Amino acid sequence: MTASLSLGPVPDARLGRINPVAQLTAMIVVTLVLLTSLDVVTPAVVVAAELCLLPAAGLTDLRDLWRRTWPLVLGATSVGLVNVLLSDDATVVTGVGLGLRVVGLALPGVLLVASTDPVRLADALTIHWRLSTRFAFGALAALRLVPLLVAEFESVRLARRTRGVEAGRNPVAQARLVGGIAFTLLVGAVRRGSRLATAMDARGFDSGIRRSNARGSRLHPRDAGFVAGAVLVCAVAVTSSVLSGAWAPIFVG
Repeated sequence: MTASLSLGPVPDARLGRINPVAQLTAMIVVTLVLLTSLDVVTPAVVVAAELCLLPAAGLTDLRDLWRRTWPLVLGATSVGLVNVLLSDDATVVTGVGLGLRVVGLALPGVLLVASTDPVRLADALTIHWRLSTRFAFGALAALRLVPLLVAEFESVRLARRTRGVEAGRNPVAQARLVGGIAFTLLVGAVRRGSRLATAMDARGFDSGIRRSNARGSRLHPRDAGFVAGAVLVCAVAVTSSVLSGAWAPIFVG
């Protein structure tokens, strides 16, 4: 249960005061900047700024932070190593830059999930970005079910261990065991998703009639300031890259 709860929002996170659409807008700005250059300076500056937001997102516990970000760290490390080892032109600096770029692109998502209530996110998307309630609240339901999948994975793993089904230190057997558990969870998730879709249709999410919103969502000056801060950080990152001579835009051959 602890593992499942660690995936949800942190209570009373200061970053949660920022409207979710403002956070998403800042993520779009950061994504566009990181995808325009292959240097190492730009993502380094952006990642440094993102790391400064960890306390504001409530991610001060190192164990909780590791539980949330270990796939990100593994993916970034893999991208960097694969490019350095398999590319003739890639250097260590290139690999570090690619790894930092992966971190810079994914870490804002970690901050958003850690600081934002999914219900606020769905409300903001439907009110400010006019997204379909069927899409927004379907995504909300899927996000709410992720901790349940983590808890079910632990339950199935412990149940199999109780029955003597263990892989020991054999990596092949471990892969088979995890694959079997994943298939079991996939079947259960498909069935649960079908029931959820039927329930949403029964409640009129597919009626085409505009739905009201009881909670509402408002934009404040601090939201504009947050987006402006993201633009400023990206501008500083690009400027630093250009001045250092590392700027390597992808649109230049």
